[in-house]
Amino acid sequence: MKIENPNPIQWHFSERAQQLQSSFIREILKITQRPEIISFAGGLPSPATFPVERMKEAYDRVLTNTGKIALQYGPTDGYAPLREWIANSLSTEGGKIVPEQILMTSGSQQALDLLGKVLVDEGSRVLVETPSYLGALQAFSVYRPEFKSVDTDDDGLVPSSIDAVAEGARMLYALPNFQNPTGRSLSVERRVELVETCARHGLPLIEDDPYGSLSYKGAPMPKMVAMNPDGVIYMGSFSKVLTPGIRLGYVCAPLPLVRRLELAKQAADLHTAQLTQMVVHDVVKDGFLDEHIPTIRTLYGNQCQVMLDAMAEHFPSGVTWTKPEGGMFIWVTLPKHIDAMKLLDLSLAAKVAFVPGSPFYANEPETNTMRLSFVTVPPERIREGIAILGKLIAGMM
Repeated sequence: MKIENPNPIQWHFSERAQQLQSSFIREILKITQRPEIISFAGGLPSPATFPVERMKEAYDRVLTNTGKIALQYGPTDGYAPLREWIANSLSTEGGKIVPEQILMTSGSQQALDLLGKVLVDEGSRVLVETPSYLGALQAFSVYRPEFKSVDTDDDGLVPSSIDAVAEGARMLYALPNFQNPTGRSLSVERRVELVETCARHGLPLIEDDPYGSLSYKGAPMPKMVAMNPDGVIYMGSFSKVLTPGIRLGYVCAPLPLVRRLELAKQAADLHTAQLTQMVVHDVVKDGFLDEHIPTIRTLYGNQCQVMLDAMAEHFPSGVTWTKPEGGMFIWVTLPKHIDAMKLLDLSLAAKVAFVPGSPFYANEPETNTMRLSFVTVPPERIREGIAILGKLIAGMM
């Protein structure tokens, strides 16, 4: 029986809920699901890299041998053998990471939310790169910080620019490897300077590293957490090296902070799925990633080069772009008078999608920028889409 309600509910949303905004990228992805669209928009790993059979075998083993444990509630901090594996992978001769420093999360996006919840009050100063990862800006924005942008150049974040904005800051958020959205990486010298600068200010440094394993040359850069384990918070994920659908990430943090993050996670979701963690541990524990990741690097490196070659052929003079040595993204800077949002309208009509650069800026967006992703698009479609973009850009010159 349906009850007649003469007084429909008047929803009164919190101030926090009222300020929530959808991700521009996620909105574009709704359009790009259409098969006729050539999409350079998504930050999605290539499905061709997903180890489906390996995952299937692991699920079978885990459910057959330890199914009752895998299907039960688990500890908030995560599955102990996987945390130990992660701690060992992060440890160096100069710095030992212990499993107690590792907190498993439901994707690295949850890690960003927990860090915001634990470290940020309304009006707190948060330092970010220019531009920065949109997902981090969204996650931190819920807690209503004061974003301060740190200068960047063609070589990424400029550590010397931190001094002017560090006073009172709660943290600095950085992606040092093949950054999303620009594809830039920090040199070893800048990493050392960044860690030293943050330590001098007593400023927590968040090192978000989803792409560090995806160097096309196969030579990983040193992790900043190894330089200062007491001041650097390291974030990792299995999304780019296994599959994003498992939603499994982790945080490595100093013990006082990781305990607070654990309490915040208890309130959020109790724990990350035990089954997923056990399956991932089964997959990675015997060195599978050492043979699997090189295949991802080769695929992405080849497709990146196809896009770079096509841009050199079809983009008009006055357009510049980054030349990443790893990761999934190329950052394009158009002449000042070209608005990438207007270009997007034209390109969608021509069945090509990309992400305008404006949403990646916490302050003072540069409207003549855009991000291109090449990993999910076959080479012939990359060439076709870049040729179309080149003609549209030339028409706006």
